[in-house]
Amino acid sequence: MSLSAKEKRLKEIIEGYGSLVVAFSGGVDSSYLTYIAHQVLGERMLAVTADSPTYPVHELKEAKEFAKKWSIPHKVINSNELDVPKFRENPEDRCYYCKRELLASLIEIAKEEGFSFVAEGSTLDDLSDFRPGRRAISELRVKSPLIEAGLSKEEVRNLSRKAGLSTWNKPSFACLASRFPYHHPITKEKLVMVERAEEVLRELGFRQFRVRHHQELARIELKSEDIKRAVSPEVKRKIVKAFKEIGYHFIALDLEGYRQGSMNEPLLRKDSKNG
Repeated sequence: MSLSAKEKRLKEIIEGYGSLVVAFSGGVDSSYLTYIAHQVLGERMLAVTADSPTYPVHELKEAKEFAKKWSIPHKVINSNELDVPKFRENPEDRCYYCKRELLASLIEIAKEEGFSFVAEGSTLDDLSDFRPGRRAISELRVKSPLIEAGLSKEEVRNLSRKAGLSTWNKPSFACLASRFPYHHPITKEKLVMVERAEEVLRELGFRQFRVRHHQELARIELKSEDIKRAVSPEVKRKIVKAFKEIGYHFIALDLEGYRQGSMNEPLLRKDSKNG
């Protein structure tokens, strides 16, 4: 099926919902879904974004700006996953508890405001990765129209660019809780440290990165082509100084570079040995 045919199919799927609340994080996939849902449904859709300690301030700001630019009905709700004990404990299925908490809130909003369904922005790529949150999506019968239309993340980027969406080349992002090794408790103070550290890298001009939190050690993941600049004397000095002011005692640069889901690698190695 061609890309244009998939987009047409997506619009047909969304039209079939009648009315919709969209879980809108401001990332590439949810932004495209929100844009298309508004094109199809107009005022019969509502984008909802969570203001949460697990998401940086700049992400919320960008989500608000996107909705305003495209005149999309938008609601921001307060969400504090740290109130959920299982989430704070940070087990391997941490994302399940987070996703279930958020989606349950969106389902309540849909009921109160008369919307038929709730949808979220997973793509085909998410089916082949470790995604405990998919269980919550299934249990709560939340719609995944991008998957229904057979769209991959790269295809969503291409369609976003075609539509003129500024998010088409936005770096991949996952909530700040993904920066912690499993079973290391998550606290607001630690989340703030990670957010501040990643903001340092952003202000230095890096686009795709992660700061993994290992207690007093910060492990920085950068794209391979950015590593040389990061270790240049001037940039290295700025990173070390800023990170130590934030509270890290040691700053390490991961030689494997940036990769999504690096905290899942020990799980995959364990499964491989058991297999």
